[in-house]
Amino acid sequence: MHLAYPAVLSALLFCTGLYGVLARRNAILVLMSVELMLNAVNLNLVAFDVWLSRTAEETLHSGQALALFTIAIAAAEIGIGLAIVLAVYRNRGTSDIDKLRDTAEGHEPDGPDSDATGRALPAPQTAGEKAEATA
Repeated sequence: MHLAYPAVLSALLFCTGLYGVLARRNAILVLMSVELMLNAVNLNLVAFDVWLSRTAEETLHSGQALALFTIAIAAAEIGIGLAIVLAVYRNRGTSDIDKLRDTAEGHEPDGPDSDATGRALPAPQTAGEKAEATA
C-alpha cells in the first residue's frame, strides 16, 4: 500500500476534527472533534512507522509506541474533560461554550442596554435634555 492513502485519510480526518472544534458550540462535540484529530495523528504515526520500517534495516516501531502513548493521553483527556463538562453543566445548566464564556467574566451577557464591558449605557437624551445639560 502506498503512503499516500493513509496520509490523505489522516488529513481528511484532521480537517474534519478541526472544523468540529472551530464550528461547534457544544463542549462534548468539541471534545469529540479533538479525539478525531488525535486519531488522525495516530494514523499518521503508524503509517509513517510502517513506511520507514520498510526502508530501514532496524525496526524499532517507534511510531506505534508513540501512537499508544497518544491513545493513553487521549483517554485521560477525555475522562477529565467529560468530568469538567458535567460539573459545569450541573452548575450552569448549559454546555454551550459561548454562554459559558460570558458567565466566566462575572457579568451577564451583553444586551442592547450594555456596552462591551457589561456596564449599562446611559439613556439617550432628547433635544430638550441636551439643551438643559449644556446651559
